[in-house]
Amino acid sequence: MRQLLLRPGAEELSYEIRGIVKKARQIEALGVKITWENIGDPIQKNNTVPQWMKQIISDLMTEDKTYGYADSKGVLETRSYLADLNNLKGGCQINADDILFFNGLGDAIAKLYQFLIPTARIIGPSPAYSTHSSAEAAHANTAPITYKLDPDNQWLPDMEDLYYKVKYNPSIVGILIINPDNPTGMVYPKEVLEDFVKIAKEFNLLLIADEIYQNITYNGITSVALAEVIGDLPAISLKGISKEFPWPGSRCGWMEFYNRKASPEFDKLCQTLENAKMIEVCSTILPQLAIPKIMSHPAYALYRKEANNKIGRRSEIMKEILGDIRGIKFNPTQGAFYNTIIFDESYLNTGQYLPIEHPKVQGFLDSWLEERVMPLDKRFVYCLLASTGICVVPISSFCSDLRGFRVTLLEENEEVFRETFEKMAFAIKFYLKSNILKSAEDKVLN
Repeated sequence: MRQLLLRPGAEELSYEIRGIVKKARQIEALGVKITWENIGDPIQKNNTVPQWMKQIISDLMTEDKTYGYADSKGVLETRSYLADLNNLKGGCQINADDILFFNGLGDAIAKLYQFLIPTARIIGPSPAYSTHSSAEAAHANTAPITYKLDPDNQWLPDMEDLYYKVKYNPSIVGILIINPDNPTGMVYPKEVLEDFVKIAKEFNLLLIADEIYQNITYNGITSVALAEVIGDLPAISLKGISKEFPWPGSRCGWMEFYNRKASPEFDKLCQTLENAKMIEVCSTILPQLAIPKIMSHPAYALYRKEANNKIGRRSEIMKEILGDIRGIKFNPTQGAFYNTIIFDESYLNTGQYLPIEHPKVQGFLDSWLEERVMPLDKRFVYCLLASTGICVVPISSFCSDLRGFRVTLLEENEEVFRETFEKMAFAIKFYLKSNILKSAEDKVLN
C-alpha cells in the first residue's frame, strides 16, 4: 500500500474465544461432534427463554414505536427505570441522564477506550477478559497493564500487586473491576471492593466495573454493586442483558455514570461518550423497550433465582469431577457461569499427547502444533479439541502468565454436562501422565 493502514497497537486486538472456532470447524467437517465450551452463549447450551418473556417481546413487535429511533442516550423510560433500580441499593444515586445505551458491552468498551488519550492507562485484572484487555492495549499501542488474580486465594485480587503498580506508574488513570469475574467466576467481597475504592481515592483514579453478571450468583453468594461502595468518587458501571435474560443476540448494554461532577475530566469523558452516541443516532430500541417490562414482570425474580440455582448445581458437579485432580488448581465458581482451571506448570511439557483415532484429525492437530511460540496450555487445548471434540479457551489468551483453560457452566442438560466434564477429567489425567506412558511404550518397543 501507498502508506501504512494500521495504527500502532492494532495488532493487540485478538479474541481467542472465537479464534478457536476456526479449528473446531475444521474437524467438525470431518464428522467430529463439537462440545462448545469456548463462549458464554446460554442459548447455544440449551437455555430456554421463558414463554412470558417471548410474549413481551412479541407484543412490542406489534407497536409502531418499536420500529423508530430511540433518544440518542437510550429510551428515557428505560433509563429512568434502571436509575431507580440502582438507587434502591442505597449507595450512589443517579438519574436517567447518567445512563447511556450501547449496542452491547463490546460497543461500550470500544467507545470508552477510543476517546482516552494513549498515555492514559486502565489497569485491569489478569486473567483478563479479552474484550477489555485487547481494547486497552490497542488504544495505548502496547501491552495491557494488569494486576494479579490469585488462584491460590480463591481468585481474589492481589491488592499489594495492584497498589504498587498504581503507585509507581503515573500513567494509570483508572482501575477495571469485573464483578462477578469473567473468566474465573469469582465474586468480590464487599471489603475487597472497599479496598479498590481506597486505592482509587488515594491516587485520584477512575473506577470502572463490568457488572454484567451482577445478578448471576449462587450457592449462598451475592454480589455487591460498585454503586454501594463508591462514595463520592467518579466511576462507570457497565451492564447489559445478554447473559441475564438471556438475550445475547439483543446486543444491548449500557453505562451508568456515578458522581459525574466529581471531576471535570470525568465529566468531559462522559459528555464525549454521549456526543459520540448522538453521531450514531441511537442504539437498538427493541431490547431497551423490553427491559422494564421483563424485569418488573412478576415471574422474573423467580426465573432468575431458579436459573442461578441450576448454575450453582452445575458448579457443584464440576467441583465433584475436577476438584481433586492432581496437577491442576481448581476453585469452585461463585458467580457468572465460567470456571478457570489452572495447571501446575511443573506437570506440563511438549511431549504430552491425547489419543486420536481419526488420522485426518491427527493431521490437523499436527499442523496446529506447528504454531511458533505456543504456550503449553494452548497445546493442551488443541489436543483436547482433537481428541474429544471439547472446545475450550487457553487462559494464556486472557492476558495471563498462568497456564490453564476456561470452561462454561451453561449446559442445561445435566446428563450432558456431567458427561462432558467426566470426559474432560479423563483427558486431563491422561494428558498429564502421557509423557510417562509414552516413555514406557518406547521401552517396550525397543
